[in-house]
Amino acid sequence: MHLRKPTKDAILIGGGIMSASLGVMLKHLAPESEIAVYEANAGPGLEASNAWNNAGTGHAGICELYLTPRNEANGKVDVGKALAVSAQYERSLQFWAFAVREGLIERPREFINPMPHMSFVRTAEQVAYLRERSSKLAEHHFFRRLEFATDLGQIAEWAPLLVNGRRDGVPVGASRMAAGTEVDFGSLAGKLCAWLGRQPGCELRTRHRVTGMEKTSSGWLVTVRNLETGETHTDEAKFVFIGAGGGSLPLLQMADIPESKGYGGFPVGGQWLVCSNPDVVSQHHAKVYGQAAIGTTPAMALPHLDTRMIAGKRSILFGPFAKMTTRFLGRAGSALDLPRSVRPDNIGTLVHSGIHNLPLVIYMARQSSQGMAARLSTLQSFYPEARAEDWSLSDGGIRVQVIKKRNGRGSLIHFDTEIVSNRERTVSALLGASPGASISADLMYGIIRRCLPHLLESEQARERMEEMLPGAGSDLTNPEHADLHRAAAAGAAKTLWLDESTTTPPPSPNTTAAHYS
Repeated sequence: MHLRKPTKDAILIGGGIMSASLGVMLKHLAPESEIAVYEANAGPGLEASNAWNNAGTGHAGICELYLTPRNEANGKVDVGKALAVSAQYERSLQFWAFAVREGLIERPREFINPMPHMSFVRTAEQVAYLRERSSKLAEHHFFRRLEFATDLGQIAEWAPLLVNGRRDGVPVGASRMAAGTEVDFGSLAGKLCAWLGRQPGCELRTRHRVTGMEKTSSGWLVTVRNLETGETHTDEAKFVFIGAGGGSLPLLQMADIPESKGYGGFPVGGQWLVCSNPDVVSQHHAKVYGQAAIGTTPAMALPHLDTRMIAGKRSILFGPFAKMTTRFLGRAGSALDLPRSVRPDNIGTLVHSGIHNLPLVIYMARQSSQGMAARLSTLQSFYPEARAEDWSLSDGGIRVQVIKKRNGRGSLIHFDTEIVSNRERTVSALLGASPGASISADLMYGIIRRCLPHLLESEQARERMEEMLPGAGSDLTNPEHADLHRAAAAGAAKTLWLDESTTTPPPSPNTTAAHYS
């Protein structure tokens, strides 16, 4: 049976944090708009946004060392990318606070909790780097409360697992900021999608897969298959957003827009060591990031020892460990995803990428073949007293890293998030991974400005956007805006941290407010 539905304002493919955020923004800006969300899994937020498939770090540039490389020209640490990411994450916090204030979602503690962010390094060279990094970041109003230490006693106060049993004499250093967060993006996506699905003119369809996209004079004709019944229907929309995580590249190729030519994808599976021993878990309250191993790709190979709050249960995760795969999605993917993505327009890009990123391929193969002893040895560089019996191996999510041409030739594996839109601005796809979910609100605001600017033309619409993202058009990194955003941050913190359904006080100070103090 084949049905054709009337034209909608927007179709959002994928039920993760990106589509959920964009859908809420569109509905708030234009309450009369008609929106459909199609998700292949049994519920929203089960792929890349899922807590077990996502590091859960509210990426704000605090601890992610790959965001602050040394400048090749002058040798100095460059903190510009960290400042930009921090500003983007602040917009996400403001958007989530709006959703709580307006009653779109309840019980914020189910998706966000205060959690100190730390960086941890070993060797004199890395300690010198972290000292310079911390000093430069602390000059900015985003990071004035960033602390740095080389004293083992101080580091032990922050995270005792890092220090206990450490007797190798190798210099260590750590930076810490209490103003960090632990986020369950799957829970958040589910809450936002649930609200959107209840709104007039909106529909949330799970177990529905988009199988075709055809450009029309006014937008797109999308073919959708019900995975439960096998029935198909076509749905028309003026605008289509492809936010399907690893599944975005095949869908973008299906749209066959010129702007998609030459793009390829490199899937990377992930695995975690998980500790649920309460005696160990109780000793660690931080998300601790280290340096990527030499010869690996920083954004993918950053080891971290993280306290996680998933479904109300506290545990520690260490990793990620890379895993070879040809699937683009963990739950809804196929082993044929990678070979099916190879096209005449991107085969050269893929071949060049394989040649120029051979160390990464070797690293992936070695990681995939590691046994528990090797993984435990890596963990012990962070936590010297780690015991194998306290840890189990768990599969994480799959990230499809973007492969694209560089300067018209050769190729580059691109680890940041990238948005591809057609010339007519009727379709946009989000590719890549890091820092992805953390900056979702800013990314979706950018899509509205780029592809749907008419939604921001009226004074009423601009006021509505200001409600969701205070100071949306301003540069939060500018010191002139420090006082303005200190107030906005304090308001967001109070909304997100103080859950009225419980009398238990937050476990640490108002995190976002501290960000700007």
